[in-house]
Amino acid sequence: MKRVYLDHNATTPMRRAAREAFVELTGKLAGHPSSLHAAGRASRALIDEARVRVAETLGAAEDEIVFTSGATEANNLALFGALEARGPGAGLVTLGTEHSSVLEPARALAQRGFSVHHCAVDRTGLPLLEDFERLLGEERVDLISVSVANGENGAVPELAALLERVSQLDGRRPLFHTDAAQALGRVPLDLACIDLASFSAHKLGGPAGVGVLWRRSGTPLVPRTYGGGQEAALRPGTENAAAIYAASIAIDLAENGRERYAAGTGGHTRFLWKGIQAALPGARLVGPPLDSRRRLPNTLCFSIPETDGRVLVTRLDLAGVEASAGSACASGSAEPSHVLQAMGYDDDTARSGLRLSLGRNTTREDCKRALSILKKLFAPTNASRVTS
Repeated sequence: MKRVYLDHNATTPMRRAAREAFVELTGKLAGHPSSLHAAGRASRALIDEARVRVAETLGAAEDEIVFTSGATEANNLALFGALEARGPGAGLVTLGTEHSSVLEPARALAQRGFSVHHCAVDRTGLPLLEDFERLLGEERVDLISVSVANGENGAVPELAALLERVSQLDGRRPLFHTDAAQALGRVPLDLACIDLASFSAHKLGGPAGVGVLWRRSGTPLVPRTYGGGQEAALRPGTENAAAIYAASIAIDLAENGRERYAAGTGGHTRFLWKGIQAALPGARLVGPPLDSRRRLPNTLCFSIPETDGRVLVTRLDLAGVEASAGSACASGSAEPSHVLQAMGYDDDTARSGLRLSLGRNTTREDCKRALSILKKLFAPTNASRVTS
C-alpha cells in the first residue's frame, strides 16, 4: 500500500544533501569541538562553517547565531532569558494560539512572578490589533512573542503592524521574539525589527535535534543552563557537529527554494480543499483564506462537524494517509485544540480539527489518493466510525 505523508508541519524527511553530509560526518568525526588537537579543530571548523552559512541565509551576523537542540529549547531560552534579564516583574505579551513551547514557558514564568498577558485573536487566528494596543497601553511589556506562522491553523500574522504599534511607545521598547520554526523556507522572513527568532532544522529537511536561536547583537539574555562556554555561554554542552553542519545545508536549501516550495504546495493545498468541499460539504476551513498572503501555503486545517479528529487521524493512518489533529506536540492529548479554542471555537469543534500539511515532495497524485480515502471514510456506511 502506497502511503501518503501529509504531516510535514510536524517533521519533514531529510533532504538528500543534508542526510548524506550527516551520515558521512557521523562516521568520520572523532574530536570534541572544544579540543585543541587536530580532530577537535576539524569538528570546530564544521560548526564555524555551519554558523557562517546559517548567518548568510538569515542575513545575520555570525555571532548572532546560537545553536540549540531545537526550536523548543530556543523558545525557552528566548522567553526565560529575555525576561530574567529584564528583572522581577517583567511582562510578556503573547498569543493563546502559540505553540506549547511558547505557552508552557509563559505559564512557568507567570508562576515565578512575571507578568504574562495573551492578546486576543480573531476567528482566523490573527491577532486583534486593538487588543494588542490595549495591552501595550495598560501593562508593563518587556517582551512580545508572536510566531511568524502558526503550524496548526496556518495563520501568518502581520508582524509589521504589531511592530509599528511597538515603535509608537514612549520609554523603553520591549523586545520582540518570534517562533519562526514553521516559517523559514515557506514565507518571507524579515528580521529587521525583531530581536530574537527561533528555528528548527527538522521542519525543513534537516536532522532532528538541531535548532537555532537568532539573537540580535546586544540583546540581553540570561542562560537557562550552565556548565561550559559553548554558544557564547548561552547553550553549554558538547555540540553535535555533524548534525549542525547538516542542518545548515537544509536551512540554506529551504530558504533558497522558498518561492518554488510555496507555489508547489500552495497549488496542491487549494486542489485538496476544493476536493474536500465537494466531498464533505460540512467541512469548515480553519484559519485565513487559502488565497490570503496571511496563510502558510502548505497548511490546510479544517473541521468536520460531529467528528473526533484523533479518531479520524487513526482511520486515515490505517487507510494509508498520515496526517494530524493539530500540533504533534499536543496531538496525543484528549483535550480540545488550544489553538482552535483561542480562536473562539467551542470544545466540540476544537476536537474535530484535521491538519493536512504538505511538503516539497508532495505530488498531485498524493492529493488525489488522500481525497479518495477521505471520501471512503465519510461514505454513509463508514461515517459512524469517525464521529464522536
